[in-house]
Amino acid sequence: MDSYTSGQSLFEKVKAIYLNRAEHIAGTEKKLGSLLEKVNQKWQELSHNPTFAEVKFQVEIFIRMVKAHLSKKYAGLSNRSLGLLVLGLFYFALPTDLVPDFIPFVGYVDDVTVLLFIFKSLQSDIEKFLDWEKNQNL
Repeated sequence: MDSYTSGQSLFEKVKAIYLNRAEHIAGTEKKLGSLLEKVNQKWQELSHNPTFAEVKFQVEIFIRMVKAHLSKKYAGLSNRSLGLLVLGLFYFALPTDLVPDFIPFVGYVDDVTVLLFIFKSLQSDIEKFLDWEKNQNL
């Protein structure tokens, strides 16, 4: 099995286990805000970890997209896209996910894999958001 196929398999497992919870969080402003706090705290702890260097760009975009949605400044996210963004951030914030984070190196590889798969599946939404974001700063 190649790395893409094993990554896709992991992503499908994560989606099957956590998507309903992520959609529930995405539908509640208070829970979404709480998730962002947890993600920001974990990101501050791990953003300099070499394992996460590969997804630094993606995680920061996910956070900005959810914040812009939560503040109602950006209305371009479908429920599916928001659900996947929340799924990625929720999985990242979980200390005991499919591969617990306390296991050296391997504990974060699953987080990175899930984040990269979500980024790839939301590529067009991300491009639209980045265009919107660029226009906000003009």
